[in-house]
Amino acid sequence: MQLMSEKGAAGGGLRERKKRATRAALSEAAVRLAAEHGAEKVTVEAISAAAGVSVRTFFNYFDSRDEAFVVIDADAGARMRHAVLEAPADLSPLAALREAMAAELAEAEQQHELWRLHAEVLHASPHLLARGVGAHMAAEADLADAIALRLRGDGDTGGDGPGLYPRLLAAVAGAAVRTSMDHWSAHQEEAAFLDVFHEVFTLLAAGLPAPSA
Repeated sequence: MQLMSEKGAAGGGLRERKKRATRAALSEAAVRLAAEHGAEKVTVEAISAAAGVSVRTFFNYFDSRDEAFVVIDADAGARMRHAVLEAPADLSPLAALREAMAAELAEAEQQHELWRLHAEVLHASPHLLARGVGAHMAAEADLADAIALRLRGDGDTGGDGPGLYPRLLAAVAGAAVRTSMDHWSAHQEEAAFLDVFHEVFTLLAAGLPAPSA
């Protein structure tokens, strides 16, 4: 799942916020047009026009048309990595990752429709879905590296990669976000999304004990 948020982290000045807003507008235009017409029928010109920018501006943010369909917020991973590394030292790795993800998901309820359309667009096109899976795996690997750096505290993830625990934690956290979103989507009237999200992470922190009868 590619996260979408205008919440700032490093580089959160006015210029950067405007750049994120422009990229978000282009991504949203691309996804909505693809959901309506099919991704293969959507042109860069149509996306740019829908977002109110020039084709030249489009290519300032994306290397290709397909990238606009796949990566909604290219900066989300960097913001989460920064948040994990800068989280208070007394937070556990799971808690640091939870807080980093919660900041990105603060607008989840408002963005739910767009995320749903994004998933539909990817699943309707095998080559876009493959690119989406690749982007998700890359984001997960970046989070695993950040967790490893936090654990080591010396700026080195080690020659053999982040290791088993960071990789597992990043993967489990991603699954927790998807589970939270799926459950909330089916029970929106019962709780706010972030309440569901925090409940899921509470269960993880407790070691997933079996629910009482």
